[in-house]
Amino acid sequence: VVDLHAITVKQDPKELRDNIRETVATFVACGINPEKSVIFNQSTVSAHSEAAWILSCVARMGWLNRMTQFKEKAGKDKEKASIGLYSYPVLMAADILLYDATHVPVGEDQKQHLELCRDIAQKFNNDYEVEDFFKVPEPLIQKEFSRIMSLKDGTKKMSKSELSDLSRINLTDNEDLIVNKIKKAKTDPLPLPSDPKELETRSEAKNLLGIYSSLNNLTLDQSIKEFSGKNFSEFKEKLSQVLVEKIIPISNEIKKLNADREYLDKILLDGQKKANEYASNKLKKIHEIVGIAGFDSRTLPVAEGILGIAPLIIPGSASVTALVISSVAFTLTSSIIASLFR
Repeated sequence: VVDLHAITVKQDPKELRDNIRETVATFVACGINPEKSVIFNQSTVSAHSEAAWILSCVARMGWLNRMTQFKEKAGKDKEKASIGLYSYPVLMAADILLYDATHVPVGEDQKQHLELCRDIAQKFNNDYEVEDFFKVPEPLIQKEFSRIMSLKDGTKKMSKSELSDLSRINLTDNEDLIVNKIKKAKTDPLPLPSDPKELETRSEAKNLLGIYSSLNNLTLDQSIKEFSGKNFSEFKEKLSQVLVEKIIPISNEIKKLNADREYLDKILLDGQKKANEYASNKLKKIHEIVGIAGFDSRTLPVAEGILGIAPLIIPGSASVTALVISSVAFTLTSSIIASLFR
């Protein structure tokens, strides 16, 4: 549950916590068994953040500058976009590489991010001469319908970040909402096509036919043959029926699970323990390879924390460390010691 990715744009804290639980409920309602699969929220496994920093030192600016998703989400005002939004593909790479994933199911829009992940893995392996330390993952992308588009604009991806709720079908929607959203979905004035080539210039028709085909395990050609020459009102009625049949059982299960917060929190806690064990072991190996492992806290000065000793890091001088002794802390400590001998 990628809660760290979520905060690349401002979130309401209470809503975010509720959304984390709802995502867990959605996974389970869709058939993911928490006894067989590890479900956890990303922020509770600190290895993700730390690995992301190390990998960001391997990734190149030029690679990130090519990411089209950032350009789309930041829009014209990219100077005001958060650094997190810019660099989150590196965190995504950490999410994948920490667990030695060999294959990753992604939508067409995430393919570029997975290619970045592959580049980072290969560069790390080459730079540190550790062949195959990071598995170089392969994408798993559906041949058809790998990207579902907005109901309001067939050229934009369907997304929860879209302001209008009418742009998407939520797995928590009830029957009336689903029917209403499909009824209001954008279309064109022409009848449904008889030739697949016509869909190249009719993005909304292509998207709705794609949704129908995907839900019914049909090819696009089969759906076109079924509705060729018919008007959209008849097609939308059929599409609504299929969506209701598929989504309402999931929606009902999500609502039932959402009512049991204790159960959802237990899933997250159990998953966090399992994920943390695996990710921590991988991170420890990364530390050793990079050269930031092997230091024991017992070698630090005994007075640290009492005398206010802190390291002063001078950029560009990794070998230089200065100890700054806080005069206030020193005076306070001296007073305490003096009082012991009175």
